[in-house]
Amino acid sequence: MNLKVVVGILAAVIVALGLSCAYTVDETEQVVITLFSKVNRTVQLPGLHFKLPIVEHKIAYPNNLQEWDGDPGEIPTKDKTYIYVDTFARWKIVDPVLFFRTIGPDAKLAPTLRLNEIIDPAVRNLITSNRLIETVRNSNRELDTFEEGISEKEDLNKQPYNYGVNIGRKMIDEMILKQAQPKLKKFGIQLVDVKIKRINYREEVRQSVYDRMIAERKQIAQKFRSEGKGEAQKILGDKELDLKRIKSEAYRKAQEIKGKADAESTKLYAEAFGKDPEFYSFVKTMEIYGEALDKDSSLVLSTDSDLLKFLKGYSVKK
Repeated sequence: MNLKVVVGILAAVIVALGLSCAYTVDETEQVVITLFSKVNRTVQLPGLHFKLPIVEHKIAYPNNLQEWDGDPGEIPTKDKTYIYVDTFARWKIVDPVLFFRTIGPDAKLAPTLRLNEIIDPAVRNLITSNRLIETVRNSNRELDTFEEGISEKEDLNKQPYNYGVNIGRKMIDEMILKQAQPKLKKFGIQLVDVKIKRINYREEVRQSVYDRMIAERKQIAQKFRSEGKGEAQKILGDKELDLKRIKSEAYRKAQEIKGKADAESTKLYAEAFGKDPEFYSFVKTMEIYGEALDKDSSLVLSTDSDLLKFLKGYSVKK
């Protein structure tokens, strides 16, 4: 055989062995190295690493948060109301060796099946153990859907159903997490969070629920409209009151000014005519003649009267 061919084959074999020995670990991975299908060591430091060719195998698992999205299912509540519940969770592998020994090398489908087997029963158990109101509300916060003057407590006492919240949806989420977490620990899985994503009603009752929600929203809108109209009437009333007050103050000031003007005018007249009372009497009498007598007036009076005293040759003193 040609020497160059032999050297080329040996070089190819050496390169292939070198490539099979080297491997990299990503920042989002943790690696389990197996020797003859048994765990030999774990590698969590990112970068370039080496292993024995052929006999050692690399199995990579994610070390960041993974998502689990449950299938929506119909579950009855404690008060016999059937609802569709959709949940999701976040989990991570905290012990890759234990995960490999209990679940295997599959980091996708197998853990999802395990999560389904553990989280779904926990969700069903908590939903069936509590009333519907506990799964949709977190607290007894007052709802703004009651008529003016009627408190929520008084209105709820009239209802045949108890709307008081004792646990709440947030606490149910925490109880699901607390119930499922110990069962996943033996698989090397840490359940970080579980939440009820959505709750829906059966199709036959959904429309009636929507109608009730619409009626409540209309009631709230009507309440706001009534409050708005009341506030508008209050503003208009305040405006009319201010307008009347301004007019009355202006009228009062005008009358005061007119009164002062009349008083000043009277004072001036009095001072002017007070210097010659007889002349004042003569002028006023002449004004009366002009107002009371015209060319068509006929009077039969004695000149002895005070009114006609200036018509019989009365001389005015200078």
